[in-house]
Amino acid sequence: MDYVRSKVSGSIGFIILNRPEKRNALNPQLVDELSILMEEFNRNDKIRVVVLKSSDKNFCAGADLSYIKALNDFSFEENLADSNRLKQMFELVYNSPKITISQVEGPAIAGGCGLAQMTDFCFATDNATFGYSEVKIGFIPALVMVYLREKIGMNLLNKWLLTGSIFNAQNAYEDGLVYKVVSSDIIDSIVVDFAENIAKNTSPESIKLTKSLMREIPSNRLEALELAARSNALARQTADCKKGVLSFLNKQKIKW
Repeated sequence: MDYVRSKVSGSIGFIILNRPEKRNALNPQLVDELSILMEEFNRNDKIRVVVLKSSDKNFCAGADLSYIKALNDFSFEENLADSNRLKQMFELVYNSPKITISQVEGPAIAGGCGLAQMTDFCFATDNATFGYSEVKIGFIPALVMVYLREKIGMNLLNKWLLTGSIFNAQNAYEDGLVYKVVSSDIIDSIVVDFAENIAKNTSPESIKLTKSLMREIPSNRLEALELAARSNALARQTADCKKGVLSFLNKQKIKW
């Protein structure tokens, strides 16, 4: 694999984003590689905890700029297929029968923020940043909205999704999106200790069944995701999105 590496240590499986020159920006290949590894880890009975992290100090900066540019020429059907690819990756993380942990160092923006929030526990360094910036360039945070509304109330949803603001790790912790904030020099050991402890002291079948029940309580999540994927594809066809993407790529101030 080119953009994602994996490592297994005891009962912990690590999925490591490894596209440092692009700050682990999401493109179809990275999304597909991450999905393949999640499927493998989800089937592996020896793995009890899956940790998503980066090979450097940037977790994930969102969508790749060259890919964003290409989206302007996509048909609705192509945009829908792309949205469904991202939906599949999110579902593999969110519905994993394992305990999942995101280890966030540096920026986790837009889809990268969504990926961090798909996990059961998000650990962040004190210099990590989070945000859903989609509305600033004419996109909509459609897929992540379905998951995020299960974690936070409407007032916080407004704050995170409608302002396009970037928040620090302490803000994310106070709003319930980060489990723990730790310094960068100890985050590796903190995450491993937490993962080993939870693997040692919990039943894998109980974790699987408990998570399954937790996921099924919101009755119409899958229907909401289908709607979100279509909304995502439709939003990419709008004049606002095309204008925003071009302005963003050309580093021009966007006037809405």
